[in-house]
Amino acid sequence: MVRTSSEFPGIEWVEGTGDFIRIDGEKCTGCADCVRVCLAGCFAVEEKKAKITSLERCMECGACWYVCTGDAVSFSWPRGGTGFRTRWG
Repeated sequence: MVRTSSEFPGIEWVEGTGDFIRIDGEKCTGCADCVRVCLAGCFAVEEKKAKITSLERCMECGACWYVCTGDAVSFSWPRGGTGFRTRWG
């Protein structure tokens, strides 16, 4: 199944193969850097810890993993190349 969004023209999301981003609650400091950097709004801070609210609009950029100074975010590319696709490369 392919999903599109008027908010992100030229981008499609195809059904993925499972979670490819995880947050280790023990390592999370609640700094909210992942929330601020995520263009798709996939994160929130609840009870002073980052939580994944939804990966439906994730663009698989890895920015959340890159900015996490506490090493709480683990990121791996979705298996099979499914997930986010853009017509611009």
